[in-house]
Amino acid sequence: MTDAPHPLVTAARRLADDLLAPHAERVDQEGVPLSHLARIRRSGLLGINAPARYGGSAAPAAVVRETAEILSGACCSTWFVQTQHHTPVLTLAKGEGPARERLLGPLARGELLSGVAYAHLRAHPTTPVRATRERGGWRFDGTVPWYTGWGLNDVMLLAGVTDADEALFVFVEAREQPGLTASEPMRLAALTAARTVSLRLDGLRVPEEAVALRTPYERWAAADRPKTVSANPAVFGLAQAALALLDEGTAAPLRARLADVRRRAYALADRPDPQEHAAERLELRTRAYEILQAATVAAVVSGGGRSMLLTNRAQRLAREGLFLLVQGQTRESRASHLRALTS
Repeated sequence: MTDAPHPLVTAARRLADDLLAPHAERVDQEGVPLSHLARIRRSGLLGINAPARYGGSAAPAAVVRETAEILSGACCSTWFVQTQHHTPVLTLAKGEGPARERLLGPLARGELLSGVAYAHLRAHPTTPVRATRERGGWRFDGTVPWYTGWGLNDVMLLAGVTDADEALFVFVEAREQPGLTASEPMRLAALTAARTVSLRLDGLRVPEEAVALRTPYERWAAADRPKTVSANPAVFGLAQAALALLDEGTAAPLRARLADVRRRAYALADRPDPQEHAAERLELRTRAYEILQAATVAAVVSGGGRSMLLTNRAQRLAREGLFLLVQGQTRESRASHLRALTS
């Protein structure tokens, strides 16, 4: 006998089979609809990482990874919008103060959907966004190069660097307001549907009670680093979706390689110290990318000329695969991938 799947895995599979996958090509061309996100809000998946006392599920890491694989393989654009939400939830769950008590419950229950505006912190010591102390709060100035979910999210977790070289995270409403303006949504080779913009901050004022985290930059960076050297579950989900388009003879060897890398990557992810085996984690991340590329290219080749249609599933998966190659990329992960490509 086998254990029954976790309820959130069941919910993710139902969403994927009934809604996301059947409409993924249309969403890729037209944009993520609010109706998709409404279903995700009701599913409980937005509280997958949140404490139970705030309305979340506090699900095991294996469940979090499996649901990410399922959603990304069904519709990468919809997955990418909702996956932004989990960092704000985890930030509040690990913190304390008024922002936690005000926002964690609504975020965990799906009453609010959050985006993130913090990837620019990884450009340090360059500081694209500066946070300056003012009476009663903070002032933010600079440019957020990438913000996903504009017009879809309710709030955003915004980060800047203080004069004391701290990483400061605050919650603000995800709308234009004094001191915050957005570009037009970017036309991208993939995931244009996720409504990514750049944000201009020119004296955006944020009250002290909106602060979610204030910590020395190096402490934040040490905790963030393992995220950028470990394999992304979405890579496995997308590769599996591409392999499903191939005949078994073609798919079998790639599926075996994918399963091996996935098993090893997740075994490392489950180790108690996220800092150990960093080189092996990065190598497995790179190998996962290689298999993803092979799987999506094979799907395009298998589909022939019709794979060049923008409405073709193999075409969409190939472009989404390119997106995942650079999503969450750092100098370290880029260098590792380039070495693998040229060796």
